[in-house]
Amino acid sequence: MRLAVISDIHGNLHALEAVLADIRARCVDATVNLGDCVSGPLWPRETYALLKSLDLPTVRGNHDRWMVDRSVQDLMPADCFAHAALLAEERFTLHALPATIDFNGDILAVHGTPADDSQYLTEEEHENHLIPASRALLAERLGSAATRQVVLCGHSHRQSVTQFPGGCLIVNPGTVGCPVFADIPESHQFGPCSPHARYAILTRRNGHWGAELLALEYDWDKASACASANGFPRWAEALAVGAVA
Repeated sequence: MRLAVISDIHGNLHALEAVLADIRARCVDATVNLGDCVSGPLWPRETYALLKSLDLPTVRGNHDRWMVDRSVQDLMPADCFAHAALLAEERFTLHALPATIDFNGDILAVHGTPADDSQYLTEEEHENHLIPASRALLAERLGSAATRQVVLCGHSHRQSVTQFPGGCLIVNPGTVGCPVFADIPESHQFGPCSPHARYAILTRRNGHWGAELLALEYDWDKASACASANGFPRWAEALAVGAVA
């Protein structure tokens, strides 16, 4: 069994297309999307249309939820851009996505934590920076999900594999299309990364799951130019180099 895991596309159509092509070449059995599908100053409507045509099992991310839960005045600039690009029906479709997806009792897919789509699972804030979460905090956030074989999470945009002691394997596939969410302060980032499109593949062998973390080249200069043309210079920098000054 091979399962591709994507997350945090944030409207980056070209990064998504590169990841989907790579997934097809690797002959996986299924693909799951962990949410935050379109919020970003790039191609929200086109990304929505592509995802709709694929009909992947998809978890609702916090930015997907905010398309309905928050007023336009309370949205961050990139969310406002996506909100304006989508039809009301499309925004409500994103909002109606499930908060979690269960795969045969073995795998739980979430966006942030099992209980909160806007909280990191394997990271915590320390002196205005993100660091790995303590074991006690991780146990608290996992709750009963710690007994699963695998928990899939996104939200932090940080690609990682974490083995919870005596419990689940936690896999964050990283972000398909948003190496730095440029609407939030740099202090909440992990520092310089890279502009690659990221995802993960889970493989089950002899009853045990392992994970591959992948980082792909795509035309990130085109994505950067799109953000710049749409009036988002910090996003343009983040997409081009994987960090913001």
